[in-house]
Amino acid sequence: MNAPVVTRFAPSPSGFLHIGGARTALFNWLYARGRGGKFLLRIEDTDRARSTPEATAAILTGLTWLGLDWDGEAVSQFEGAERHAEVALQMLDSGHAYKCFATQDEIEAFREEARADGRSTLYQSPWRDADPASHPDAPYVVRLKAPRDGETVIEDQVQGRVVIKNAQLDDMVCLRSDGTPTYMLAVVVDDHDMGVTHVIRGDDHLNNAARQIQIYHAMGWPVPVFAHIPLIHGADGKKLSKRHGALGVEDYQRMGFPAVAIRNYLTRLGWSHGDDEFFTDAQALEWFDLGGIGKAPARLDLKKLEHLAAQHFSAMEDAAALHELAGYLAATEAAPLTDAQSDGILKAMPALKDKARNFGQIIERAHFILTERPIAPDAKAAKALDDVSRGILDELTPQLRTASWERETLETIVSTCATQRGLGLGKLAQPLRAALAGRMVSPSVFDMMVVLGRDETLARLSDAASEGTE
Repeated sequence: MNAPVVTRFAPSPSGFLHIGGARTALFNWLYARGRGGKFLLRIEDTDRARSTPEATAAILTGLTWLGLDWDGEAVSQFEGAERHAEVALQMLDSGHAYKCFATQDEIEAFREEARADGRSTLYQSPWRDADPASHPDAPYVVRLKAPRDGETVIEDQVQGRVVIKNAQLDDMVCLRSDGTPTYMLAVVVDDHDMGVTHVIRGDDHLNNAARQIQIYHAMGWPVPVFAHIPLIHGADGKKLSKRHGALGVEDYQRMGFPAVAIRNYLTRLGWSHGDDEFFTDAQALEWFDLGGIGKAPARLDLKKLEHLAAQHFSAMEDAAALHELAGYLAATEAAPLTDAQSDGILKAMPALKDKARNFGQIIERAHFILTERPIAPDAKAAKALDDVSRGILDELTPQLRTASWERETLETIVSTCATQRGLGLGKLAQPLRAALAGRMVSPSVFDMMVVLGRDETLARLSDAASEGTE
């Protein structure tokens, strides 16, 4: 029986949750959850100068919004410093590491001489095979005694078989002279102690994998399965940067994209399942595998994301859309909905989310629910409420007062009124829209009338019809 799959996401808390990091987390989450395994979270906060509690909170908030739940508590790498140092000392005792007393000046002098002679500047410590009896009473670092001959092989699930000559790898520092562990050591110890079976991360870590494998070998630990995924580029084919716009997950929430659309889009960004573009979470969990990840960098395409968002809005349950709309309003620091507004939006949601690409558009269309009498029309709506239009609304109101308040009946009454006036339905819909919503972007006038109810609809039409006579 195979061991259960354990993956991890290990961000550095130096800023927001980058969209590239979010995709890495998503791939790890999909791979583990799709196989009944565990998805763990580790905050790599060993760089105390750059790590902040605010950044950690932003990462947790971003993952939570994306719906990527992790197992257990988030682990702090910094808090494991004693355990990391313990492993360095174990390698020292077993002869797989050594004390190096070289100073920074000596190392730089070695490199300058190597450059002058045209040799490799890879530092080779004279203390590697020194007799412990010759060790001075001075500060030292603990270096891994890496093999000088042969090669280190990474059997990568995305990049294929990657071979690196050991002569190209130095004896990396595992423990600094102040006794603190380095990142390279800490990652390996943490992954081993957390039982990580699959390391899925950006391909900018590919070279690190070769050096980290040497620590696994030195400790006699099983090497996890590696999968180094290409980075995300902008539409211009260059590595994502501020010039490309939104970089953080919270930016996409504030732009109004539903989390399910982001999950779908990021899953498809660099991974494929045939020609499938739109798919559900259940399908992604069933289909996702490492073999579907491409080697080439994926390009961020907001138009494609908007298209997917529209499809997910169509498929989304109305109550789920309302729940996420509340989160969008909070993220944009907008006023929360009242109970009455929530009830109205839920009732109107089928019309509000039709062809919507973001929650901002839903809020725009819901203006007729969020506003109160007297309705103040914007400039375009005001133009639709001329004297002729007001006369038609005044004529229409009594017919609606006694009507059965159902969409089909309302549509028949309005259509008949338009025909009697020699107008197309669209011509009459414009002043109706202006009277009910105060703007020209809204759902169908009949959807608005049904949601508003008889009394509110008639009151708004009456207000608009009488405005020009005051």
